[in-house]
Amino acid sequence: MARPRSELSPREEILAAAAELFTVHGYAATTTRALAERAGIRQASIYHYFDGKEDILAELLESTVRPSLEAARALAGATAEERLRELCQRDARLLCAGPYNLGALYLLPEVRTERFAGFRRMREELKAAYGELLAGTSAGAALSPEDRALRTDLLFALIEGVILIRRDTPGEMAATAVETLAAATADAALRLAGVRERHLPGGDPGAA
Repeated sequence: MARPRSELSPREEILAAAAELFTVHGYAATTTRALAERAGIRQASIYHYFDGKEDILAELLESTVRPSLEAARALAGATAEERLRELCQRDARLLCAGPYNLGALYLLPEVRTERFAGFRRMREELKAAYGELLAGTSAGAALSPEDRALRTDLLFALIEGVILIRRDTPGEMAATAVETLAAATADAALRLAGVRERHLPGGDPGAA
């Protein structure tokens, strides 16, 4: 069945249809014919915008990382601790928001193939941005390079952990729930990284 009429462009309709079908019915089980029917276009029209299913999947995957990577490059704040928290919260919010849990697509075996090397590079760039911000905090500066790399891995994994929470609560999350989960995840990630509340806006100056 075609999606309800909207103001989306044909390309955006294809991506919206793919987001739904890939996450609800599975990537392997979704054909380009099903995508076309859901998007309300002819099957041949898909190939005007994308080379095929892999291209569509790559665009959906990259859309879950690109905004956070761009934000990481433009973050402004008084301290590295503040910038790190802002990135954590933005990233968690991006993964929580939207009608479909696109982060769950990270778990597809196809994502490990060469076709998706660009997406994997983007994720590594984002993780490196987390590492640089962590290194700039007082807690991160006190760590050895090996410990800092481990803390970065743990921090990054905790942020992406919202994907699993969404998987257990299907459907679109309410805006208030998204904000609550994003803030709680950011707080937990900073504690894991060793950043104390006293280094953040409104934090307790007496916190250990």
